[in-house]
Amino acid sequence: MTSPLTAATALASRPALAALPPLSLYIHIPWCVRKCPYCDFNSHESKGAAPERAYIDALVSDLDYTLPKIWGRRVYSIFFGGGTPSLFSAAAIDEILAAVRARVALEADAEITLEANPGTFEAEKFRGFRDAGVNRLSIGIQSFHDAHLKALGRIHDSAEARRAVAIAQDNFDNINLDLMFALPGQSLAECEADVDTALSFATTHLSIYHLTLEPNTLFHRFPPPLPDDDLAADMQDAIQSKLAAAGYANYETSAYARPGRDGDNRCRHNLNYWRFGDYIGIGAGAHGKISYPDRITREARFKQPQAFMDHAALGEAIQEAKTVAATELPFEFMLNALRLTEGFTLAMFVERTGLPLTAILPALDAAEAKGLIKRDHVAVRPTARGRLFLNDLLEMFLPA
Repeated sequence: MTSPLTAATALASRPALAALPPLSLYIHIPWCVRKCPYCDFNSHESKGAAPERAYIDALVSDLDYTLPKIWGRRVYSIFFGGGTPSLFSAAAIDEILAAVRARVALEADAEITLEANPGTFEAEKFRGFRDAGVNRLSIGIQSFHDAHLKALGRIHDSAEARRAVAIAQDNFDNINLDLMFALPGQSLAECEADVDTALSFATTHLSIYHLTLEPNTLFHRFPPPLPDDDLAADMQDAIQSKLAAAGYANYETSAYARPGRDGDNRCRHNLNYWRFGDYIGIGAGAHGKISYPDRITREARFKQPQAFMDHAALGEAIQEAKTVAATELPFEFMLNALRLTEGFTLAMFVERTGLPLTAILPALDAAEAKGLIKRDHVAVRPTARGRLFLNDLLEMFLPA
């Protein structure tokens, strides 16, 4: 851990940020058809049609009140998350993106991702998303096995999952499939079959997550029977082996990208999170991180959709805001940077936090001694052991 003396010295000697990091925009659509029993995201079952008109107005108002914090900065990625953003009409997504373009300087080749549920796929609607400017689709498949989809509370079946991917490939070149493993009652063979099916589509990106029982979820209150740790580890090994053989690079704990003719297929938006970049978050429960020359701030919007809409209309969508203390910055930075296979450069740590390297040297020394990282004069990378025991590695950077 960082010693109290080191932390105090870092706080006293902290320089201004050398440069502001890249800026992204996250847009939260909070409604879904049905709340999944494992989901701890800010999502709410829609009772009938979602209030598109009122919510769009609230999003635009939220963005308007945020603009003074980012004057002169360019946005290089947009991500529609949820909930289920694909519940909204193509016209609604088009209107939101038009409002964004009218207010911020958007990079010409900005990555614009929309999350989609296979149970909401309609060919014409997804052509509309593409025409609105969405250029990357992330599809929440989770599994291609009907019994496992039912256990996860998903509204689609395996046939709809395959149909969704086919519709997506008719309209988008850049597609991510979300899968989960270590599911209730899942065998190693069933896990491998899911991966093989996903690989058969040869999409640009795959995200494969270990199912965890998060607090405040139905699965946490009523845990289903899950594979034991040894079986889950075997699944993880099989996943990594199959994806590596298919040419997918495991660039982050759960993210795999296939090199493409047009360049890097890694998710630019998520990479910005993992590299301690800045992001505006608008919408119910959305979070944001904004750097200034002399400080870094975090903020969160009201979580309940109606409360968010009511407060956004008054220019008061932010429920919580704080300046991140210098003593917290090492852990904040490492929390995501050490998820990356490539790790981070020492220059990036200094540039993104405004702290000297002395703020993390004791923790780096301890982590290296335990075989959790490799480092040289340029960069720090988690070892295979460090990635396996990531929580232990991260704890070493907590404030004393």
